Amino acid sequence: MIVQRVPVLAPSARQTLHDAGAVILTGLPNSPDSLPVASALLFGTSLRELYPHRTRRSVDGGIVGLHADSFDVVVDIAGKPVRRRHPDEDHVLVLLASQAPYGGQSFVLDAHEFTDSLDAELKDFLTGTDVDLYGRWAQTRGLPATPRVGRHIEYTRTGRRITRRTDGVVPLHRDPDAERVTALLARFDAEVDRVQRTLPRIRLDEGELLVLDNYRCWHGRDAHTGSRTVHIQTVRTDNA
Repeated sequence: MIVQRVPVLAPSARQTLHDAGAVILTGLPNSPDSLPVASALLFGTSLRELYPHRTRRSVDGGIVGLHADSFDVVVDIAGKPVRRRHPDEDHVLVLLASQAPYGGQSFVLDAHEFTDSLDAELKDFLTGTDVDLYGRWAQTRGLPATPRVGRHIEYTRTGRRITRRTDGVVPLHRDPDAERVTALLARFDAEVDRVQRTLPRIRLDEGELLVLDNYRCWHGRDAHTGSRTVHIQTVRTDNA
């Protein structure tokens, strides 16, 4: 998937994101403060929730495969439950703070188009089978003990499609169909790995900001040598 670069103040930035599902914004300071600024410019009054930004620094990092950003994290702050992440964050913003000396190129996939191209058995599985979306991470601090049950492809009450991708998926606890679900998850992973190898690579410049419709597009990055740093923020809009 080719992602278009657009100046952050250009009137076309919001429309490009809407039409293509992804856009690279230019012209912002190389600072994590640019994340909420870009969110406000892109989404305006439709912006509903802005989750805490996180900085990711990796040294000689391995490949990060195609995924949609989602996580279900609620923490206790002074006796009050506070949601730090949401399983259905509908947009993600990634600002490249420092580029690795070698590697680290990004790649993006239109997940709606990709999953529509799969064979009938896999499509039926993705749309018709409940799974535990984060069961593999059940012991991670902050994650709820209650399984997060959902399907890879679902629709919001307003008809917006969500195509999920997480490496935390497992069959439901004591699912009598667990063997078949595990086999189909493995087939799905193989198809994702196959298409990932064919995607065009995007080398972001430092300070550029990749914005994605998190319901429609998956993203990842290649392995790299040396240090690489990004700032990430997920948001929810009133379309979520």
